Amino acid sequence: MNNNEDGDAAPERQRAMRMTDAHAQQRDEAHAGVSTQAGELERWRSLVGEVGAGVAAPLTSALERIVTLATSGRIDRLGLRALREDVERARQVGIESQQLARLAGGRVRQSHERVELAQMLDGVLVHRAREIQARGLQIRQPVARPVEVLTDASLLFSLLNTVLSWALDCAHSKVDLAIDLKPWPAQARLMCRFEHRHADRPDGAAMPLDASALDSMHWRLLEHTAEALGATVERQVDTAGAELALVFARTVNDALAGMTAIEMDDGFAPSMNSKPLAGSHVLVLAQRREVRAEVRDALRNMGLIVDFVNSVDEAAAFCRDGLPHAIVIETLLCGERFDDLRNEIAAEVPQFVFIEVIEDSRAFEMSGFTPASMARVGREALAQSLPSVLLFELSRDG
Repeated sequence: MNNNEDGDAAPERQRAMRMTDAHAQQRDEAHAGVSTQAGELERWRSLVGEVGAGVAAPLTSALERIVTLATSGRIDRLGLRALREDVERARQVGIESQQLARLAGGRVRQSHERVELAQMLDGVLVHRAREIQARGLQIRQPVARPVEVLTDASLLFSLLNTVLSWALDCAHSKVDLAIDLKPWPAQARLMCRFEHRHADRPDGAAMPLDASALDSMHWRLLEHTAEALGATVERQVDTAGAELALVFARTVNDALAGMTAIEMDDGFAPSMNSKPLAGSHVLVLAQRREVRAEVRDALRNMGLIVDFVNSVDEAAAFCRDGLPHAIVIETLLCGERFDDLRNEIAAEVPQFVFIEVIEDSRAFEMSGFTPASMARVGREALAQSLPSVLLFELSRDG
């Protein structure tokens, strides 16, 4: 009797033990999940603090300059330039924080396609050649072997621009860029090396590197963009300089062999998202306030950096130290002087985007269908058509 009872109870005890083990595992997994969520929350809390500091510091400096201006009624050219730089820094942090919010919110829809890494990097360097020259920096880049990666072209374009922005802000005199292929596993790798740019004391001596320069908002955006792409970020820093390696796991030869569930866009041209609008820079040439307001309203929700100038001469001065991604011009300013500026820019960047706003029309034309190879949008259709035309023009390939 007792033996039978013990035999009947054994399975019950085993089931109870299994349930206890299962509950313990669930509890451990729940605790691990809570710990991960807490770590992620702390990560973003720290980042929000950095955003606030990044905006507050330059705006505080700008406010001090404005108070001085209000008191004295005068500001020299250097002071005006410093004021503009303060405001530009604060705006740049704001734009980058918007991009970070998009990444964190999962609002970036990725479309995977084959992208030649060196070719895209060359395009970024050509577009930013004026800025590099104005900063007095040298980019050294050996001839790279063609390496294709399977990735979202828009995010890759953004990532390469962010890498360059980070390096330009931190480098002393030159930046070395290289693309190679890791032997095993065979993965594309982008290398970026530079010597630190040290601050100068009034006595001319070099001050130690400020570590916050390396951990700037450019760096935070770089980290999160690479994470969204599935690229590995490796950074080494010493007293002499910094070295960054971006490793792309989805190098085409390896990725295609095991391709099952990844969505690919393998059409005749890169996707319409090959150059992201978020964070892109648009310069608007318009004399009339009402045209400026209409263009501003049309572009308001696109995450763009938008600047306005009154004349072609102001536009030429604006572009001297760095090119925007596109220029929108009202038809009244189109003329011989603008043609000279357009030809000058096109000689450097053949596919640079120009869009003319024409009067009394709801029509629009893409650049490939106009004799001047410049897109046109009717003023009456700005709200509906300008965003689409800009998206197409920034995304076209050749």
